[in-house]
Amino acid sequence: MAALAAVLTTGFASCSSDDDADTTTVTGSQVALDQACTDWKTARANWEQSEAFLFGAADVYSIDPHTDTWPVAANDLAQVLRDENAMGNLDNFIKTANAGILGYHGLEYVLFREGQPRKIDQITNLEYKYICAVAKDLYNATSTLEAAWDSKESNAERHQIALNYVATHLAIDDDGNQEGALEGFQNFGKAFKNPDTGDWATALDATLEIISGCQDIIGEVGDSKIGLPHTGQDASYIESPYAYNSITDFYDNIVSCKNALYGAVGATSPNAKSLIYFCLNTSNSTLTNQAKAVQTKLENALQKIKAMKAPFALYYSDASCQVAMDALGELDDALSSMSGTLEGYASDATVQAQCQVINENYVDNVVLLTYRTLADNAQKLYQSIVKIKN
Repeated sequence: MAALAAVLTTGFASCSSDDDADTTTVTGSQVALDQACTDWKTARANWEQSEAFLFGAADVYSIDPHTDTWPVAANDLAQVLRDENAMGNLDNFIKTANAGILGYHGLEYVLFREGQPRKIDQITNLEYKYICAVAKDLYNATSTLEAAWDSKESNAERHQIALNYVATHLAIDDDGNQEGALEGFQNFGKAFKNPDTGDWATALDATLEIISGCQDIIGEVGDSKIGLPHTGQDASYIESPYAYNSITDFYDNIVSCKNALYGAVGATSPNAKSLIYFCLNTSNSTLTNQAKAVQTKLENALQKIKAMKAPFALYYSDASCQVAMDALGELDDALSSMSGTLEGYASDATVQAQCQVINENYVDNVVLLTYRTLADNAQKLYQSIVKIKN
């Protein structure tokens, strides 16, 4: 979700000259490189399907900007990938570098060109060393997300990774620059399930956050991810341009909303403990009709994104982009109406109790399950990248 707001400087040491830089290519396997690209797309889908709940750990620990800042600061990254000095202590460098050269899109820049895996004889040893470190850091970041939403703290290994991550990484400002220590580790899963123990004063407040999280990413997909390039405001503002993965990213972002609202990952109909199910089956006909409208607009938005002319990096001016933007705007409006009605139940104890059920299911069967799958597949991606070099 994080976007690069300006032209960036990374703060790395002066680059080695072309004569000094190690430009030798890896002795490796094209099959292994292709597999790493496949695993990147899998882990990427998991991340995009988490963007309806970027509040909590992803925000507080700057994990969103650290792992998903885009567009890539391509000039800076190209220099780093020829800089022996920066490569001297990569683990430390990655914790302090500008976010515009890290995460999914730093990996994408090295692994892909024009929607295809690069040729193995194009990958230099410095690039290989760099993506191994970035992928390892990505796994640590995703493990932190899982641990921070696991109300039972059931995975001791990933919980320890999270403690180390929070202690060693820094907060990131809107321009991608580091700006000081992170807050100490906290368990957002417990706080979301237990009103007035964290950021959510009541169960209804937390339930309304589910809707707000969806609206945040719906607005970003329509207004920024699609809108800025399509309207000509910024033709360079294209997510995943090297892998030609933009439309898949957009679609998965809205899938994250469907999962959140329907109360289950991959849901095709609302879970009995979900927010939409509750709204559909309430005695308030207005709320029921609003929930039905959300369902209709949600499916329409998914269809219109899927129908966009691909790849977006080449066809961002196509008329299908505006059709998708309009559908997203209608979905956002439908969610605003439903949220407004729900807000009127703040003093209703029965609704608060039902929201408690919704929230507990949401944490365990949407947020935690998504992050656990994400961390698992980020680990596989790291392992695949390591295997590129023989």
